Amino acid sequence: MKRVLVAMTALAGVTVWQAPAASASVPLKDITDRYVGSAVAASYLANEPDYRAVLTREFDNVTPENEMKWGTVEPVRGQFDWSGADAIVRYAQEHHKTVRGHTLVWHSQLPDWVAALPAGELRRVLRDHVMTEVKRYKGKVRAWDVVNEIFNEDGTRRDTVFRQKLGDGFVADVFRWAHAADPAATLYINDYNIEGINPKSDAVYDLVKTLRREGVPIGGVGIQAHLSIQYGFPAEYRENLARLTKLGVDVAITEADVRIPTPPDAAKLDTQASYFGRLWDGCMAFRRCVEFTTWGFTDRHSWVPGVFPGEGAACLFDENLHPKPAYFRINP
Repeated sequence: MKRVLVAMTALAGVTVWQAPAASASVPLKDITDRYVGSAVAASYLANEPDYRAVLTREFDNVTPENEMKWGTVEPVRGQFDWSGADAIVRYAQEHHKTVRGHTLVWHSQLPDWVAALPAGELRRVLRDHVMTEVKRYKGKVRAWDVVNEIFNEDGTRRDTVFRQKLGDGFVADVFRWAHAADPAATLYINDYNIEGINPKSDAVYDLVKTLRREGVPIGGVGIQAHLSIQYGFPAEYRENLARLTKLGVDVAITEADVRIPTPPDAAKLDTQASYFGRLWDGCMAFRRCVEFTTWGFTDRHSWVPGVFPGEGAACLFDENLHPKPAYFRINP
């Protein structure tokens, strides 16, 4: 594989990073037998040929950023918009890529009309939503994030409208409904800040263990891996992967990015590269860590600056779609 030397230039006494002109000769998707993916947006696929070209070259899995969320597909009760999701699935099929469905049940980006339903009706509507969406993409979506972000940082259950009105049992129900709609899809619980061992990841571990014991068809744990170089790399990351895989489920890195205080410089980018590398190497160390997906691949469209003011540059490629040091840490 080709190695690229990263050039450094002094500007006003500050050392900055200059992107190399081209990527490594071997795309990310070809250096491992795991799925290597990125979150994508249908509008970028349609309107940005350079974005589409890099995505097509580097990745063999795609996750719709927003196009499969409830607030997008059914913002008004009974009025469906599958156009964005359909476009991404069609792109994946045309380019021989798999799809990670994201996400069936989440307290955020939830239409107001859903939260207003009484308990009995909410249960029926939730079942219909899960089964309608999963059936639509049966055989076309490899894995689903079935429930997303259901725990607080201390390991307690998040007090969502689903828990308030349906109790904790709704989690097992939605897994069973999704499995009935597409028995071949792998079904995941997905959350952030569960990379290492902590109260939140303990709660995920305990829940998965319980669900498996009860025969609930949960097949995987999605670890989002939204990291920041301002904090230490998650403690006991590999130990956490080990205990999860021992439960008999797959593990996937589902939304990886590593944000840095802006503007970026050589030192920050080097730390970012180290974090990406440790995430990647840990996943590759376990056969049941089956996927490494980033939450977008280019800083051109990263969600980070809009949510974390003063931070950004979180992706493997810069705004001009040049690979950054983190890319070459994974793919030297």
